[in-house]
Amino acid sequence: MNIFQRKTMKLALLFTLLSSTVAVYADVAVVVNPSNNSEISDQDIARIFLGKLKKFSNGDKAVALNLKFGSETRNDFEKKVLNKSSRQIKAYWSKLVFSGKGKPPPELVSDKDILALVSADSNVIAYVDAASVDASVKVIKTF
Repeated sequence: MNIFQRKTMKLALLFTLLSSTVAVYADVAVVVNPSNNSEISDQDIARIFLGKLKKFSNGDKAVALNLKFGSETRNDFEKKVLNKSSRQIKAYWSKLVFSGKGKPPPELVSDKDILALVSADSNVIAYVDAASVDASVKVIKTF
């Protein structure tokens, strides 16, 4: 093996190692029931998931659902939409629960579970990996 081949092999190995450590973020889709015709801004989405907004613009109750704590999609949602880390969100809700001023949205295990509940209830708003979206829900925003 000549010097050129060794350098090429080292560069290829280095490139492989570097490219495998880059974090890949999937798009997060915020979804509602197809019958929900409310106007929902980015700020409204954040306020609903922080327990600060309880109703949609049409006056219907807004019920937020979370994916399980620690899931990649949830981490992305909290970072992109709520502008907070999972730890910050956990601390936020702990404070509200302790003071009796609120409780966090219920957690579901999978995108499939989220989609089933959103498609069955016009009051639910949730998020899933955008690749999981099907025709049973309406995407109102992708982050």
